[in-house]
Order: sequence, then C-alpha cells, then structure tokens
Amino acid sequence: MLQQIRDRSQSMIAKVIVGAVIVALALFGIESLVNLFTQGSDNVAEVNGEGISRQAVETEVQRAIRSGQVPADQESEVRKQVIEQLISQSLLDQYAADGGLYLSDGQLDQVIVNRPEFQDQDGKFSADLFRNRLASAGYTPLAFRRQLKQDLQRQQIQQGLAESEFLLPSERRQLVALQNQTRSFRYVTLTPDDLEQPVTVTAQEVEDYYQAHQAQFKRPEQVQLNYVVLDQSALADDVKVDDEALRQAYEQRKSEAPRRIAHIMVSFGDARTREEAKARLEKVRQRLEQGESFARLAAEYSDDKTTADKGGKLGVISRGIFGKAFEDAAFSLKPGQVSGIVATDNGLHLLKATGIDIPDFESMRDSLRQKLAMQKAEERFNDKAQRLIDESFSADDLAGVAKDLGLEVQHSDWVSRDSADGVLAEPGVMKAAFKPEVLEQGYNSDVIELDDQRRLVLRVTDHRPATTLPLDDVRDKVRSAVTAEKTRKALSERAAQLASALESGKAPALDWQKAEAVTRQPRKGEVPQAIIDQAFRLPRPSEAGQPVYGRAMLDSDVALIALDQVTTPESQDSSDRQSALAARLAERLRAQAAIQGLLESLQGKADVERL
Repeated sequence: MLQQIRDRSQSMIAKVIVGAVIVALALFGIESLVNLFTQGSDNVAEVNGEGISRQAVETEVQRAIRSGQVPADQESEVRKQVIEQLISQSLLDQYAADGGLYLSDGQLDQVIVNRPEFQDQDGKFSADLFRNRLASAGYTPLAFRRQLKQDLQRQQIQQGLAESEFLLPSERRQLVALQNQTRSFRYVTLTPDDLEQPVTVTAQEVEDYYQAHQAQFKRPEQVQLNYVVLDQSALADDVKVDDEALRQAYEQRKSEAPRRIAHIMVSFGDARTREEAKARLEKVRQRLEQGESFARLAAEYSDDKTTADKGGKLGVISRGIFGKAFEDAAFSLKPGQVSGIVATDNGLHLLKATGIDIPDFESMRDSLRQKLAMQKAEERFNDKAQRLIDESFSADDLAGVAKDLGLEVQHSDWVSRDSADGVLAEPGVMKAAFKPEVLEQGYNSDVIELDDQRRLVLRVTDHRPATTLPLDDVRDKVRSAVTAEKTRKALSERAAQLASALESGKAPALDWQKAEAVTRQPRKGEVPQAIIDQAFRLPRPSEAGQPVYGRAMLDSDVALIALDQVTTPESQDSSDRQSALAARLAERLRAQAAIQGLLESLQGKADVERL
C-alpha cells in the first residue's frame, strides 16, 4: 500500500492536492490545514454542553510544536495537557460571560497596536510585522483577535482575584520575621559504615522487590539503525583554495572589520553657524597637513569633551551605531588616514583611523580557508542533497545510495527514543526512526535536515518491542536497589536510636558538624539543602535548652540533626528589599491559590465530559 502511495505521489492529481494544501496554509494558517483533514470530526470534551472540538486541540498542539515550545516527540503528552487547558479556559469563558465581562473592538485594537512585537524600530504599529508574526505562529488575523479577546477576558477575572488578595500588617510582620529567622544546629551524617553490621538481602526480598517495581526494569522499545550523513564540511575538506583567494577574502573581511577611530567634533547651532564650524575644521585640517598632532588638535578644538583630552579616541566602532555618513567615512580609512569633513546630527567631524580590529592574515588563514571551501562546496552539497532525496525515496537499502553519493553507511547499537547519542540524538532523528513506514514497512526515512549543512537518512535494520526484562537479566540491579533501600531504612532507625539516647542523656560520641545562624537561603555548598529544610521544620527547642532532634534523608545516607537555637528578630523594617520580595511572593501565591480555587469550584459545579 505505501509503495503504491509513493508511486502515485508523483501524479498530477497528487501535485494538485499538495498545491491546494500549501495555498491553504499560506493564506489561512494552520487552522485551515487542520480543518481540511478534520471535517466532521467529533468533540474531545464537552463543558456544560459546549463542545471542545478535536480541531481546536490539534490546532493548539501543532501551534505549540511549530513555535518550538514543545518537542515534536512529546506530541501525545502535550495533547492531553491541551485538552485540560481548553477545559479550564472554557470554564473561565463561561464564567466571564455569566458575569457580563466585555471587551469592545476599539479596546482590542488598542491592545494590538500597542504590543511591542507588532511595532517597527520607530515604535509604530506595522501591518506587515503583524501579519508575518501571526503567520509564523499559525494564526489568521481573525483567529488571533478572537483568541486575544478571550485571553484578555480571562485576565480580567484573574487580575480581579489577584488584586483582591492582600496581607494584613500583622501577617506581613509575621512573614518578615519568619523570612529572617535563623537557626543554629548540629548535624552528623550516618553512612553504611555506621551500622553495627551491613544489611543482608535474601533471594525472596529480591524477588518481591522485582515483582513490586517492574516498571523500573522495563527495556524501552529499541531499534538498530543504518544511516548516512551528508555533511557540507566534509565536502569542503576536498576543496582546494589558493593563497590569492585567501588574501582577497582577508582584505574583504578587513574592509568591514571594526575600526579604532579618533575624531575632532565641532558643533554648530547656538554657539556658531554651520559655516563657522566648517571653517574651524578647515583650519584644523591645514594644521594636520603641516604635521601637527591629531591628539593635540583634538584637545584644542574638539567640542566632544569626553574624548578631547584622550586624543579624540572613540575606541572600536562597528557599523549600525554612529549613522551611515559617519560609518561610511570611518570604514573607508586605512590606519593613519584622516577623513574629510563629515556631517552628522550632532556636528561636523574629522575622523582618523588609528587601527583595524582584526587578527593578522596568518591567524585567520584556516578560518578563511574553511569559509571559502564551504562556499565552493555549497553547490555540490545542494546537488548531492537533492540526489539523496531522490535516490533514498525509492531505494531498497542505503548501501546503493551511499555508494552513488560517496557516503559511508554507519551503524548503531540498540537505541530507544530517549537513549540515542551523537547525531542520532539530534531533533527529529529518532522520531523518524519510529515512524510506521520506517519501523514497520522497512522504508528509508525521509531526508532529515539536521541543519543548513547536514542531511541524514536512516533505515531500521532490527527492532525489538518494549518489555519487562527477566529477573535473571537484572538480578544484580534489583539486589543493589534492595540493598540501598534496606540500608536507608537501617540508617534511619539508627538515627532514631541515637536521638533517643541523646534525649535520655546517654550521649554517644558523635562527630557533630556545627551550623550557626543559618538562614533559609544559605550560601551555596555550606550545608546540604535537605538538612536545612528539615532543620526549619523542627519545632522550637524548649526554654530549658534541650535540643530537638530530627532526621534528614540524603541521597544514600541519613543525617541526624540537633536543633539548638531559633532566633527571630524582635523588630524588622518591612521596607527591607528582601522582606518586601517575600511579602510580594506570598501575595502572588495567595492570588494563585484564589485562581486555582475558582477553577476547582467551577469544575466541581460544571458538567464536564471527556469523550
């Protein structure tokens, strides 16, 4: 069947269909393409009788993938998230409609023209930018206006809830006090060496753990691949570039390299006329021709006081900063040359090139050769890339394709969607390997464009489905997991025993590490974060000075903690920056909780059916 499709894809009818799809996408965006293939599609969910169409879900999924926000191989997970998001949005839209929230077309227009992404360099709304940005995101203008209106109405609800949240002065003071609280404690890290005897693991425990945690011992679906890579840089290695071409390229690069420029500026306007400014600079030019120092004349004549005493030096300049007239003059100068009079908005200038910011020719020889070789190899690369498309499409293997194009067939070990490395880990490669026509039908993949200079085609040579590995294959791994679990449990029990002994006055000799006046945000690396978190969860020690003991689980060890002292500032300036940030964070969290609470309330009352 697939081979018939491939054969017929060259027919005139197929080309007409493809052309229609391309035109639809160009004129109407992703929605038209999704709609073309989902005519009559059913809903995926209903919210109080209002449907959420499959088309709406697919549009958002494809838009997210196209924008680069979501990897294409996570499409199924994204689809589930999009459905839940659209359900929440539908609930908010219905709530807004019931509440009479409204946004006029005039208000919507004002929002659009004021968005920076639709404005040109002068800060003015650009219709061309508007259309191009929407097209790149897969929106039509009407669809964007509709989406924006809904988003703004939802924001009205969310902002209203957020603005209604506040902290009482007493709550703010309490939050500031907690934020600035410090704790002094001791801790000792218990390792397996601190156990009276190492843990032992029985065969039954290994069997039980394996049966209870089989998901940990699954082997994912895997393939072995043959693949070829067409690389323009490899073609460039065979290109010969003579020394004359390298020197010409260097001179071209040098002509556009950043310049070190000094200037003498004479302004005009209130103090002098333009003619007087020009006459003043002509006098400077005459004195320069007589051999006087540019630096001394800059100090005497230049109105740019920031550079006058520095010989007029502006430093290194690149194009795009000082204006066309200034830069054209500057980049036309060789080191030591002085320009004619150059007019800019802030005055008249004489420019002197004091140097060109570029390495010497020998230092750039290799990079210049590579660039020229890549340019010369481009036509050959494009030709081979087209042949790779044509030949791999209908070939029964990759060996013949590789031989015709002078490429090497490379082989992979077993790889899964998530375990590939090197070139196989690049975007799109493993997705192509698991496409049905490649995985099941045995065809070569489409040509994958890794970047502008590399193309890849792959073919599956072997495949094995996902499976739970037999216990005999993973017995050592299971035993290690059981040993680690039992060790952590034993260490936790040992820590509890030590704490009981300390509380009863039977203090064993322990190598305590002291942590004095620790804050909730310590300097990195001082104390493990898990220990700090647990220390701040412990209750305050009694006034009698008896420490409070606790345990913190580390990666493979357990820490015993003795909390000795809690210090809370008696008074705190609530205007302190850190405290103000903490208060604002608390207000934001309460606002988010209010919004989440509203959604949960709406969902609880709504009739939501996922189809």
